[in-house]
Amino acid sequence: MKILIVEDEPKTGDYLRQGLAEAGFVVDLARDGLDGLHLALGGDYDLAVLDVMLPSLDGWGVLQTLRRQGHELPVLFLTARDQVEDRVRGLELGADDYLVKPFAFSELLARVRTLLRRGKTKEPDVLRAADLELDLLRRRVLRGGVRIDLTAKEFALLELLLRRQGEVLPRSLIASQVWDMNFDSDTNVIEVAVRRLRAKVDEPFEPRLIRTVRGMGYVLDTPEGG
Repeated sequence: MKILIVEDEPKTGDYLRQGLAEAGFVVDLARDGLDGLHLALGGDYDLAVLDVMLPSLDGWGVLQTLRRQGHELPVLFLTARDQVEDRVRGLELGADDYLVKPFAFSELLARVRTLLRRGKTKEPDVLRAADLELDLLRRRVLRGGVRIDLTAKEFALLELLLRRQGEVLPRSLIASQVWDMNFDSDTNVIEVAVRRLRAKVDEPFEPRLIRTVRGMGYVLDTPEGG
């Protein structure tokens, strides 16, 4: 397995290169965004570990260029920026995971291995249930051929429900996956979000797909014969 690191901070870059090499990976290290982009476009890499704040071209620009040119190279963002908006932006641009500095190398290694395992099986570009379609590449949702406009959070919530179709998802899992927060039983943010999502993708159509399982959480599934 071959990994590209794009990191301008010398100690961090050298630390990552040594640690991943000792874990058995072939590792290349670029110190700025343009060099990293050049290597990513020309090299046969299985994964890129990409810092956001880089000289010459920042990580957003590197990732955006890769995705515009059709490269599906898995990307793990590494950054000191711990704002939810930054994480959402990175994921919407096509990042596969996001790790905030400072980090434990054991966690980074676990995430790297998870992404590499995921990359072995091609993820579908479109998630479906009955006549509901969620296009991951175009960030588009259709129900019965009708375009439905969702907010970023509504899209993320629907994506989670579709990926775990048929599985009852507790509120704590939804909170951590979609809002990146610990679930607080005093907040109704999840109930409100589910209600708004239903109003857009479920209530105007048949069959109804999103169900509340009392005392447990929410599930999206297709009724028998649906």
